[in-house]
Amino acid sequence: MENLKLLTGFFQAIENDFRIGTTHIAIFAALLEFRAGKDFINPIQAYSIEIQHIAKIVSPKTYHKCIKELDSYGYILYVPTKNKNKRSSIYFHVE
Repeated sequence: MENLKLLTGFFQAIENDFRIGTTHIAIFAALLEFRAGKDFINPIQAYSIEIQHIAKIVSPKTYHKCIKELDSYGYILYVPTKNKNKRSSIYFHVE
């Protein structure tokens, strides 16, 4: 139920945000799907390839650009790691 609330809030927030495109939406939805598989924890710990697979995004460059934009626009908090053997943290703004 919380994921549905987050998704609904996201769609309401982006309604007039011209910066958000379909790739951003795909990533946000994939993050929620990934989170659902992890018992709705916050933050989630994920490798980019795991989210790319769910979102059907092939290019790592596109993924990183869009997830960083989602962070800078305030839709998520993205804490990347430079260590390829460690997952990045993605926080959702929950009430």
